[in-house]
Amino acid sequence: MDELIESGHKALIFSQFTSHLSVVRRHLEKAGHPYAYLDGKTRDREAVVSRFRDRADCPLLLMSLKAGGLGLNLVEADYVFLLDPWWNPAAEAQAIDRAHRIGRMNKVMAYRLIARDTIEEKILELQDKKRSLVKSVLPTGDGALKALSIDEIENLFS
Repeated sequence: MDELIESGHKALIFSQFTSHLSVVRRHLEKAGHPYAYLDGKTRDREAVVSRFRDRADCPLLLMSLKAGGLGLNLVEADYVFLLDPWWNPAAEAQAIDRAHRIGRMNKVMAYRLIARDTIEEKILELQDKKRSLVKSVLPTGDGALKALSIDEIENLFS
């Protein structure tokens, strides 16, 4: 974090656990690193987001994985850290996409922090299985899904 902050970068730090983010917050405060924080209990979300977006002295935004909401653009960040995996790989992709939106010219570096022989490693294996399943069930590129009507899609889930 020291290097990242000193070089003028901004980063999003995601966790699915607010208790995990609390540990990170304590370390950042001890090191004297300013940050913004957003989770499901945050009242003035726009003020938090604006602080991160608009202030050079706020290089980090800690956020619970599900707290972002729809359409939250955080293109000011050029680094994304996922501290723990979520069983749904699409949720992680959405988190990374908050920094990588249409019109962005710079690269976004995304890191998943996973320790060996942990439950997190097993979650990654589950994510891979889910991706494989989706890929085997849903055709890509041939427009077959587009041919389904709304009623046909709804019937798949009833």
